[in-house]
Amino acid sequence: MTMAWLPGSFLCGALLGWVCLSVPGLAVEVKVPAEPLSAPVGKTAELICSYSTSVGDNFALEWSFVQPGRPISASQPILYFTNGQLYPTGSKSERASLLQNPPTGGVATLKLTDVRPSDTGTYLCHVNNPPDFYTNGLGLINLTVLVPPSSPLCSQSGQTFVGGSAALRCSSSEGAPRPVYNWVRLGSSPTPSPGSMVQDEVSGQLILTNLSLASSGTYRCVATNQMGSASCELTLSVTDSSKGRVAGAVIGVLLGMLFLSVAVFCLIRFQKERRKKPKEIYGGSDLREDAVAPGISEQTSVRGDSNNGLLERAPSASTVTTAKSKIPMFV
Repeated sequence: MTMAWLPGSFLCGALLGWVCLSVPGLAVEVKVPAEPLSAPVGKTAELICSYSTSVGDNFALEWSFVQPGRPISASQPILYFTNGQLYPTGSKSERASLLQNPPTGGVATLKLTDVRPSDTGTYLCHVNNPPDFYTNGLGLINLTVLVPPSSPLCSQSGQTFVGGSAALRCSSSEGAPRPVYNWVRLGSSPTPSPGSMVQDEVSGQLILTNLSLASSGTYRCVATNQMGSASCELTLSVTDSSKGRVAGAVIGVLLGMLFLSVAVFCLIRFQKERRKKPKEIYGGSDLREDAVAPGISEQTSVRGDSNNGLLERAPSASTVTTAKSKIPMFV
């Protein structure tokens, strides 16, 4: 029987043919939590990573980080341990350290202080110890930094009159996990019936249909997650469009009456001004029917006596002595 070592750590012997026995080789085994981790903003997060291998001179440890939605190949280093030395690197270097340094006792846990929303993502614990090449020596940990909801912004849109519909919206710019939204009506007024109200807790939208005057009031939106809550308020004012039309008609009638009054006033004033104008003045070349012929010193006139109302006639032209009759005649 002959025996030989073949690649892959298989021990094979020839006895009435080939018989192969598998001999397990040394391998790096990395263990990390199966469930995602979470830590409140501003606190310290411990990313647990343990390993088993034969620690030797070639042992190396690397921690790296990849943002959500990006591939593992895009990871960025946080720290290295190699040749017995620890080398922090990258933007998290001042806040990152090892729970056990040096990490030669099978514990490679990473501590990250003062965690921030930007620390949310996937962390890679990579142990390398040549010649243990039979596994990749890699463990993945998902970390979520918990952030309370920021003060939401409330807004409204739609047709806020009787019979119309309105949409109330609410949204927080920050919050992890993503907050849920709930609308409530303040005061003693009754909450709109469920048939006229549709609420979406994820988007923060409240739809009000078939509005009435009783729908007017103050509404509050509360954004909530496991870290806390925040709220905003808005006032909804529902108007009656029929009253608006009546008011418009009344205003139109009043304006019409005002316009008519101004026109009548202007007409009366015009007539008064016209009556005050002096009688027409005739020019010297105009021919009048009551003009007296030349040579008559006095005109016939009729004067009204203000006392007795009698008419007085002026002397006739036949009684008037002319200047020609007073001149003596000589033969």
